[in-house]
Order: sequence, then C-alpha cells, then structure tokens
Amino acid sequence: MKHALAILLIFCATPAYAADWFQFHGPHRDNKSPDTNLLQEWPDAGPDRLWEATGIGEGYSTVVIVGERIYTAGEIDGDCVITALDMDGNKVWTRTSGRAWSKSYAGTRSTPTIVDGLLYHLSGIGNLICLNADTGDVVWNVNILEKFEGRNIIWGLAESPLVVGDKVICTPGAKDVSMVALNRKTGDVIWKCAGGGDKPGYASPVLIEYDGLKQIVTPMSEAIVGVRASDGKLLWRYPHKVYTDQNITTPLFHQGLLIISGCVGKGTTALRLQVSGNECSVEEHWHNKTLDNKQGGIVLVDGRIYGYAPSQNRSQPWVCIDFTSGDTIFQSAPVQSSYKYKNGCLTYADGRFYLYADNGKMVLAKATDSGFEVTGKLTIEDPGKRPTWAHPVVFGGRLYVRYGTKLGVYEVGGNAR
Repeated sequence: MKHALAILLIFCATPAYAADWFQFHGPHRDNKSPDTNLLQEWPDAGPDRLWEATGIGEGYSTVVIVGERIYTAGEIDGDCVITALDMDGNKVWTRTSGRAWSKSYAGTRSTPTIVDGLLYHLSGIGNLICLNADTGDVVWNVNILEKFEGRNIIWGLAESPLVVGDKVICTPGAKDVSMVALNRKTGDVIWKCAGGGDKPGYASPVLIEYDGLKQIVTPMSEAIVGVRASDGKLLWRYPHKVYTDQNITTPLFHQGLLIISGCVGKGTTALRLQVSGNECSVEEHWHNKTLDNKQGGIVLVDGRIYGYAPSQNRSQPWVCIDFTSGDTIFQSAPVQSSYKYKNGCLTYADGRFYLYADNGKMVLAKATDSGFEVTGKLTIEDPGKRPTWAHPVVFGGRLYVRYGTKLGVYEVGGNAR
C-alpha cells in the first residue's frame, strides 16, 4: 500500500499542504485519506459522535480542514453562505457570496479550496469568491458566467476550484471559452482556453503531470478535456455523452491511464495518455459497462477501482473493477440506498472504505475478492429531508459526515472507545 501511494502522481498545488485536507477529495484529489491507526471495527452503536454543527445551511458541499479550522458552504435564506468552524464545531465566521442556486435541488454544491490562507468557492450561479481564510474578509470576487459569457447547466455549477501554482482554475463553459485560469491573489485573467464548445460538467478538475507535461483534466457537459496548464491550450477532447449531460465523476489518473465514469449505463473507461513534447492525445484502453458511477465518486486502491453503480445492478450496486484490465471483480450490497435516489458515495482510509448511502446510512467495510465485508455501521438519526449526497471525509482521526443542514463529526481514531 505504501508503495502504491508513493508512485501516485500528486494532484495538489504544492506538497506543503499535504498536512491539510485543503480541497475536495483531499491533498491529492484522489479521495483517499493519509490517516493511519484508525478503528478497523466500530462498536454496535457506531463510532462516538463528538459533536454536531447546525445552521451551516442546506446543500451538498462537503468539508475541508486546514489547521484548526473546518470549512463548508450551504444555502441560508436564499444566500450562498460559507462557514468556518473551530475543531469543536463552533462558528468562527460566516460570509455570504451572493444568492445560492435556487432551482431543482436547491443548495450549494461546491466545496471550498484553501491555499496559502486564501479560500476559493464557486456558487451554483457562478460567483467565484476569494476570502481570507482566517477572517472571512473578501479579497476579490467575480461571476464567471457573466464575465466570460458562460452557460449554466440543469442543476447548477458544482465544480470545486482547483489551484495550480499562482492560478485558480474554473470552467465557465462558454461557446468560445471552456476554461479559465485567474490569478489567485487578484482574480485577473491569466489565460483562457478556447475551443471545445461544451457547457460545464458537474465534476471538479484535476492536475496531472505525465511525461513532463502538466495538464488540467475535467469533464465538460458532453466530453472530457485536457488543457495545457501553462497556457490554457486545449490539448484533446474525448466525447463522453451521458444521460442529461450528468458528467459528475471527478477523474482519476495513475500510471498513464485516466479513469472516467458516467451514469445510466455509460460505464467506466480508461484512457491512455500519449504525450509528445507539449502536446497530448488520448485513446481508449478499456471500457467497463458495470461501474456507471453517477455522483458518489470513485477510488483507486491497490490496483482496483471502487464505486457505486446506480443503474446496472440495483441489488448489488457497489462495484469493484480491475485497474489494469477493466474487468469486474465483484458487485456487493454492504449498505442499501433509498428507493427514490439510489446513490451512494465513498471515501477510503487506513485499509477501510467508508460507504455512505443517500438515506443517511453508512458502513465501514473491508474489501475482499468477493465483496465488501462490513466491520461497522452508522445510521444518522435525523439526516434531513434531502438525499445525503455530500462525500464523507476522514482526516485527523475524525469522520466528517454532512447531512441536510448539519455536520456530524465522529471519533474514528485508534484510541477511540
């Protein structure tokens, strides 16, 4: 396991922040926690809850943890509100960044990103704001849909900003401007990516470096694109049309293969990158129809890819496939989601998967060759009226679970009772 982690390419802006969970899906945007010495089994009642924060607003944003602060976002009285909490769940500050997404599935989607004391958050209607992470004071803001003639999508913008060096990356999805890089300290435009023509997707971009070329990869509405990080040139576009343009799954990259997934039967595909100097192309390496992940994310652990497949086998929706061949290894049902939404999300830490269903039920599970072996269960007493779609986070010996207008924090470190 340690060898596999060592060779994983680094997605974060700088290794100096690996000690924090400073962005969506963690230090490397791979949805894996660096924690060790965690509980391998939970007591019958589940792990001890340390506290529950209320009043953080409605939404599907998850959390980031930097230093002694926890950050998230939610919709309160129609506004998009970013909240900073201390490690005991007390509010340190709140800041409104304009109106929140108010149409279908109202609430926030994006998770903040924090680098060098600056916080970046994108609202569902395109407000990109930069705040002082300590005080919540506004440094700069811009509406990317208005400034770049971008086009919103059916369920609102959902990407969590990516910081690459002195740039913050976002995708307005205009007819002529797919992606932009802004100076992360001033908000000024550094480059624009022309071409592509797609609207935004719902996923968050990743930075990858392969054969000496750095590129930013993100799903758009009908394609996956690779953009040169230095100047914004569109390197390649791979058509990836899914049902109602729900390109939601953040890609994974490992050993020259880019892993992408799509819902409603689209399945999971491995694309091989072919780099030549400052240019790159992609070609399909394998395709698996079973794992048609929607919005729960996928995780790569020890040569296997794990995720939730809502359409292909509803009785056994948790799927494991082989990274090298794309073959399905198992389908399993360690925890069932609701009848209406049929979705689950996951994260990974210290040899265990944390599988979270959209009805507020979670299990701790060990992956075997034949399925998930459950080693603990947690049921949220009052998960709210909305589906629990926010991805869980395990960091610093704690499990962070977002549901409705609340955040539950549980002790999962090895010294817990």
